[in-house]
Amino acid sequence: MNRSDLARRKAAIFKALGHPTRLEIVEALARREHCVCELVEMVPGSQATTSKHLEVLLEAGIVERRREGVRMIYALALPCVLDAIPCIEKAFAGGRCASPRARRKKMPT
Repeated sequence: MNRSDLARRKAAIFKALGHPTRLEIVEALARREHCVCELVEMVPGSQATTSKHLEVLLEAGIVERRREGVRMIYALALPCVLDAIPCIEKAFAGGRCASPRARRKKMPT
């Protein structure tokens, strides 16, 4: 995979996470697997809307699904997508991220 293809795939992941409902779904799946019927009760919207959000997450490779009888069970396939959330929440609170990347040297002025 070349750099351009890799950049497109990364952008697709960030785009999929760019909706508040999809982010709520990902955070719920980080705690445990859920069927669609459970996720519908956790997030705003109808079952059709929730299913569309899940399809976006599935296409981006963030979640995976399997059938159990008549139920579709969703699980988080890419748990590392949640690694940035504590840093983001800390930034909202006025703090700084503790990531080594956040401590890079500043460019000379």
